[in-house]
Amino acid sequence: MKQNIIKTITLGTLLTFGFSNAQNKPKVVLDNFFNNEKKADKETGEIKSWHYTWNDTTNGGFSLLGEIFTKQGAEIATLTTAPSKKDLKNANIYIIVDPDIDKEAFSGKANLIDPITIKNLTEWVKNGGVLVLLSNDNGNSEFVHFNQLAEKFGIHFNDDSINRVKGREFEQGKVMVAEGNPVFSAQKLYMKEVSTMEVKAPAKTILTAENKNIGAVAKVGKGTVFALGDPWCYNEYIDGKKLPADFTNFQGTEEWVKWLLKQVK
Repeated sequence: MKQNIIKTITLGTLLTFGFSNAQNKPKVVLDNFFNNEKKADKETGEIKSWHYTWNDTTNGGFSLLGEIFTKQGAEIATLTTAPSKKDLKNANIYIIVDPDIDKEAFSGKANLIDPITIKNLTEWVKNGGVLVLLSNDNGNSEFVHFNQLAEKFGIHFNDDSINRVKGREFEQGKVMVAEGNPVFSAQKLYMKEVSTMEVKAPAKTILTAENKNIGAVAKVGKGTVFALGDPWCYNEYIDGKKLPADFTNFQGTEEWVKWLLKQVK
């Protein structure tokens, strides 16, 4: 799939993409502080962010997800620091994906979600913000501090791993969406090595696998929280190249993006 060229404008620590007519667009901000993986470019040696970032066009990137957001009329941005109240005023949707453990962090020491961040995000959601929390499975994501945030909304990610897939046995990663789901149409999604979750009010379960909760939505004040135990919509599984045709991750991602944007106040 052809990748669009995205221009970057730096606003302090907020890197904003596709800035034209921004005042009329919902702003989708992706964390690049708690998930802060970097590596050297093979050709230039330049150190670059990668793995669940807008500008990463490799299998583990979110470049296609970014295109879906922009095609739906949103402005995408990246925040390279912990979110301040001022930062969050510039965000309608804020996404934290796969917070680092020390072995993944570029510095060797992960940036952990702290009480100030939790306070800022909790107040922002209550005032109408849309918060997306995408965890990962055991050994690949930080759980203790991430859960201190998630538990404010009735969600607890378990430090485990289900839907484990051997080789190309893709059926082992299936997630069946039933009719009447509030986010997705009935379909077959692929989610590999997922953390389960405990869900209590105000959150409600929206996805299960192996008879365990893996996805939830919470309405808190004027805002919304969407949580899932997997960063399921990265390039590898929505580019149409790897998965069998009966898996609908690209369709599901489009539906999810449209739903998130509808929650923006």
